[in-house]
Amino acid sequence: MMFQDTMSSFLGKMIKIDQGCQEYGVGRLLDVFDDYLVVQTEEDGVVFYITQHIQSVTENTKEFNILFPEGFEYKKANNLLNLLESQKLNWVKLNRDSQVNLEGVLYDVNNDMISLIHNEEIVYISFSHLHNISIG
Repeated sequence: MMFQDTMSSFLGKMIKIDQGCQEYGVGRLLDVFDDYLVVQTEEDGVVFYITQHIQSVTENTKEFNILFPEGFEYKKANNLLNLLESQKLNWVKLNRDSQVNLEGVLYDVNNDMISLIHNEEIVYISFSHLHNISIG
């Protein structure tokens, strides 16, 4: 809860999220939940970062040039499992800055893993290996 409280103080601000191994994201912090953060990035739009893989967060004072359109909305749920459940059969990109990134249609979600339709195959990914997710 302490991490969530600290991160809430950065709402609306520019941050850099370090996930190790040259995986990082820069953007405006939109929301904070128990097990994930919502960040608006310049490159990938809204990205959901899984908190258990965040090594550090840096407040960034660099100007951010994305304009939020009127009525801008993003997907929300009280936890990551519910967020992913609500996105079944939508296109997702997983671990976008990693060497092990993957994209496809989110097929199924349970407490331990998700399944993704990728190039006519179903790929099963353990929740513990999800670092970040982009939807759409």
